[in-house]
Amino acid sequence: MKREIVQPNISNFIKSLRDIGYTFEVAVADILDNSITAKAKNIQISCIPDPVLTFSLLDDGIGMSDKELIEAMRLATNNPDSPRENTDLGKFGLGLKTASFSQCTNLTVLSKKNGIISLKQWDLNYISEKNDWFLITPDIKEYEKLPLFKEFIKQESGTLVVWREIDTFKKSDVPNKLEILRSHLSLVFHCFLEGVVPGEKLLKISVNSQQLAPFNPFNPKHIATQQLISEKIKYLDSEIIVQPYILPHHSKLSQQEFERYATVDGYTRSQGFYLYRAHRLLIYGTWWGMHRTNDAHKLVRIKIDIPNNQDLAWGIDIKKSSANPISEIKQDLKRIIQQVTVKGSRPFTGRGKKIEDKLTNRFWELIAGNDQIHFAINRNHPIIQDLENSLSENQQQLLNVILMGLEGYLPLDAILAQLNLNPLKVNQESLINEKEIQTLVESWRLKGISETFIKQLLKTEVYKGKEDYFKDAND
Repeated sequence: MKREIVQPNISNFIKSLRDIGYTFEVAVADILDNSITAKAKNIQISCIPDPVLTFSLLDDGIGMSDKELIEAMRLATNNPDSPRENTDLGKFGLGLKTASFSQCTNLTVLSKKNGIISLKQWDLNYISEKNDWFLITPDIKEYEKLPLFKEFIKQESGTLVVWREIDTFKKSDVPNKLEILRSHLSLVFHCFLEGVVPGEKLLKISVNSQQLAPFNPFNPKHIATQQLISEKIKYLDSEIIVQPYILPHHSKLSQQEFERYATVDGYTRSQGFYLYRAHRLLIYGTWWGMHRTNDAHKLVRIKIDIPNNQDLAWGIDIKKSSANPISEIKQDLKRIIQQVTVKGSRPFTGRGKKIEDKLTNRFWELIAGNDQIHFAINRNHPIIQDLENSLSENQQQLLNVILMGLEGYLPLDAILAQLNLNPLKVNQESLINEKEIQTLVESWRLKGISETFIKQLLKTEVYKGKEDYFKDAND
């Protein structure tokens, strides 16, 4: 048997390694995972455009010795199959390197443990030039003027990660990048920021000196949020905790709160499962192909919390931004979907039933038949009937054509889009001029219109709740 060692082309390998698909905020979150694993309680992030675009992340964790730092800088330092502590948010030992390389070509890590500072650097351009994995120990004086360096020196322990030669975005992009980053970290690490992780103290994260507040996507403190009964699924000698929520209908929220919990993706795209591993949010807004995204279920969000020994069963990738559970687990999740979505659609179907209210004469009615549903103008409405009686036959035909046109070309798509995007701004009732209506009723009385007819009008949508304006009609 003939054997040959074929070394990879390091320059080409580095390019492939950099192109895994990290966004800036996902890469930073991956770095931050290491800080949490290192028992950090305070994490400071700095990204400054001048004089040179530089990113720094400082934690107050346990830090690393020189030997430990070298091992941490090694690619694939961890065996993914090895047991880990329950609080360990890593797996492959690639996060620090792949996340950093996706954004920059110069990664430096400074760490302090037992009062001793160690620092190491990967310079991808130097590695490509030498065609070998040379880990550099730079002069610490190069970093004395960098953001967070003074804070690092003052700490008893901790780690400072520095990205230089960032080539994935420009200086002018920094404000927008940081805005996205703040939102992402507030969501992904909200359990840690809330201080609800068992055995862990409250975590504090700041971005350019701005303290982050947690963003819990389930809005659990709102009185109208429904927290349904949780369920535990046994798998691999551990438990998967599934906690369904139904968010408040927009009528229960202020405009600001509605927009906040819609997130940038909107309610419809944010429905579905939210997968947490060891209380860290990985994936959100997905049904994993088990249920079709539906506007009626846009308030349904189901939290799944798994321990960190189930990555294989959930297909979690290196970036922690993609997953797909195995079929055995999906069977239980499908059952839960069916139970929750029935309740989740009630805030909308409950309101829809009002159109069938027999005590009110409505302008619109819902007609179902022949496997079809359509909205039609109620031709028996007292106002429409009174109008028809006052018209000639030709005018009645013209009115009928107008009404059919309104029915046939009802802009359902536009209405639905606005109800999804701006439900609190949609206000058709404001178009009703009550003074004009009151003047019209008074003119009918003067013309001798019967009080019976006027009482019928009081049952219509226009006058519902406004009966006091027409007390004389009830005398």
